Amino acid sequence: MVNKRETHSCDNQVDTFAEALATARQMQQNWLTYGVDFVNVYVDDVDGDWLETWGHDEIVGNSRLDAIKEFLVSKDSVAIKVRQHLGERSLFDFAVNLEESWRISQTNDRLSAVINLLTDEENSVDTDDVKLLDLANSLLVKLAEIL
Repeated sequence: MVNKRETHSCDNQVDTFAEALATARQMQQNWLTYGVDFVNVYVDDVDGDWLETWGHDEIVGNSRLDAIKEFLVSKDSVAIKVRQHLGERSLFDFAVNLEESWRISQTNDRLSAVINLLTDEENSVDTDDVKLLDLANSLLVKLAEIL
């Protein structure tokens, strides 16, 4: 006997597929109606430089990222410790990842993310390293002050 959960899941998949098919048919009809200009129906600024600047809005003009970069190159003692800890690793990449980590709302998750950035590992690390934990905490405190 088929249970209700499986039936509901199949119904949702069929509905999703039907919506996608209807959208594709509408797009095809717009193509037939407007020719190549059908793109104007889907893209607001088709003649602009949106393709060249795709993704730049996340980095360029990001005041939080700018503040983090300025801090990391400053003479602040925490910034100096971070640079020494990072060694040859890219300070810019670290700043971008740090800014992304700042978006995490939970303090413990944010601390774990910063520790992972400092250790350059994607997997969870052992937080028994007191120096690393102190550095991560100090960095979060400084970021809270400047952001």
